[in-house]
Amino acid sequence: MAQNSKQTINEMTSLDLNQQPLFIEYPTLDVNFELKSGLIHSLPTFCGLVGEDPHKHLKEFHVMCSGMRPQGVTKEQVKLRAFPFSLGDKTKDWLYSLLLRSIVSWNELKKIFLENHFPA
Repeated sequence: MAQNSKQTINEMTSLDLNQQPLFIEYPTLDVNFELKSGLIHSLPTFCGLVGEDPHKHLKEFHVMCSGMRPQGVTKEQVKLRAFPFSLGDKTKDWLYSLLLRSIVSWNELKKIFLENHFPA
């Protein structure tokens, strides 16, 4: 407690990125893994505009991610980590509005994405 009292107001109110809760519960990896900026910049973008096809987006996303599979990391883990970078505008807002830690697998994220953007 004494340590907290020595923090400035700015430090106490600033966002701690290490403690920021996310909507995705990422599985723990045994290897050091990060998405390369080249992959992130080459991902297709889905913004949720009229006429955009979420199925086509997922196919293009799959093609881009299939080229990257580091040792010890599954293709599902790559997709789960890369998918938020493929969304823009209101679709990214939708993703960030999901309940904290409500997504635990790529299939679950893909399913909820399609349910929201291509309702039956």
